[in-house]
Amino acid sequence: MKGKPNSKKEKTLRRIVRAGVIASVYVGLTYALAPISFGQVQLRVAEALTVLPILYPEAVPALFIGCLLANLMGPYGIIDIVLGSLTTLLAATLTRRFRKSILAYFWPIALNAFIVSAYLSFLAEIKASYWLFVLSIGMSEAASVLLIGIPLIRFLRASYPDTIS
Repeated sequence: MKGKPNSKKEKTLRRIVRAGVIASVYVGLTYALAPISFGQVQLRVAEALTVLPILYPEAVPALFIGCLLANLMGPYGIIDIVLGSLTTLLAATLTRRFRKSILAYFWPIALNAFIVSAYLSFLAEIKASYWLFVLSIGMSEAASVLLIGIPLIRFLRASYPDTIS
């Protein structure tokens, strides 16, 4: 089953499986690294996956589902579950839309920095300036996207060029 799918059914099945893998890896990484995945100072390594819509359209809903499931265990409740997941959905959609531009890498960083910081600055146990949260979340997101996400994209392009859509 290596290479290009032979039929439309096989292509659809591959996309469904890939989406499931992306969502489960997002959840697994977030759970495994829970102590550093939540809070005003965080490094959510799973956010490196937010660049996958550059290669795969099925990554858009997969990231939304993965983030939603991961945020169920987070300390910020329904606000983080809903707003964090919708932020990821918007970022993934824009990443897919701008996949042929360097802007694709910008969306997860910027949207998480500004939107997630907006509600974390009210919900966090340590009260700090909104702009301090923007800086902290933005730097964390940039680290995940730029230091892990970009090499991941390069690896997938080089290793699995027939799977990219």
